[in-house]
Amino acid sequence: MEPKEGERVRLRLRTAKADADQVYYIEGEKEAVMKKTASDPYFDYYEHEIVVASDQVLYHFKVKKNKEICLYNRLGPVDEADPEFNFKITPGFYTPDWAKGAVMYQIFTDRFCNGDPDNDVESMEYVYIGKPVYRVKDWGRNPSTMDVGCFYGGDLKGVGDKLDYIQSLGVEAIYLNPVFVSPSNHKYDCQDYEHIDPHFGRIVKDGGKLVDKNGTDNRQAERYVTRAAARENLEASDALFAELVEEIHRRGMKVILDGVFNHCGSFNKWLDVEEIYERSGDYEPGAYLTKDSPYHSFFQFHDDSDEAWPRNRTYDGWWGHDTLPKLNYEGSEKLVKYILNVAKKWISPPYSVDGWRLD
Repeated sequence: MEPKEGERVRLRLRTAKADADQVYYIEGEKEAVMKKTASDPYFDYYEHEIVVASDQVLYHFKVKKNKEICLYNRLGPVDEADPEFNFKITPGFYTPDWAKGAVMYQIFTDRFCNGDPDNDVESMEYVYIGKPVYRVKDWGRNPSTMDVGCFYGGDLKGVGDKLDYIQSLGVEAIYLNPVFVSPSNHKYDCQDYEHIDPHFGRIVKDGGKLVDKNGTDNRQAERYVTRAAARENLEASDALFAELVEEIHRRGMKVILDGVFNHCGSFNKWLDVEEIYERSGDYEPGAYLTKDSPYHSFFQFHDDSDEAWPRNRTYDGWWGHDTLPKLNYEGSEKLVKYILNVAKKWISPPYSVDGWRLD
């Protein structure tokens, strides 16, 4: 458990005998001489005491011998300081007791178990990365080259159906790869953080056209618009997830969700590059379509002139990929609050998940 705000912390460093004339504690621009508190035939021991405030403490050590200087951080002895590898103290942070040494079982939902064939992604339901998606019926086949658009039909009912098996392995916590609305089988390109994907949950409202077999966009993807964006499907899927978590908890196991909050996907309702939500008619306009979108600040647009809209593709993408728009936390306090509320929603009743794994 990390120290709380206002607590004193004693930091220690051990050096080889007589290898140091002076040892320093370095925190940002602050530098303090550490006190030699003990020695033995092999080592000298140095200490420095700090009082922890509310902010995270980032620090490293400096060892000086004559004119030689060596720094010490999480990598060990180094020649140059790198803030990325500073030691860290995060006031108040602690690891829950249930997580210490727990046996965890990771589930990639689409490839786990097909409990409800009625919610399976259909071949040509929509276009993903320039190609119509494909429903795989042969679970024994090898993955294809562009497998992110191929779906085996695993879902949350399938997870529920296998809980006896999972529990028989001695599992104490189930870690689910992303389960929120997303067009890919891995779902790391989130489309809607606020709801479980109906293809993993329940589809109670259905119908509409599929895309053409040679389709390259989603203008015809009526069935996907209904399945992924209809409130009835989202609410039914959320309710199924709550039921699953309740059953997992009844069996004495925990649930961890995968949080992918650094970037979303181009299908995301805040951006709406595929115009899924515009065609639905039940959502506010995405930032890709209009500068007046309430989500404009959620993304960093390099061309912010009025002439860049509609369909402004100048937003930042993760590693340059425009299918993975980066979320602009530095420029949007509204986004920060929105994501924190998302995180709070899923750890609160009726879902009550036990933890987040952050991507």
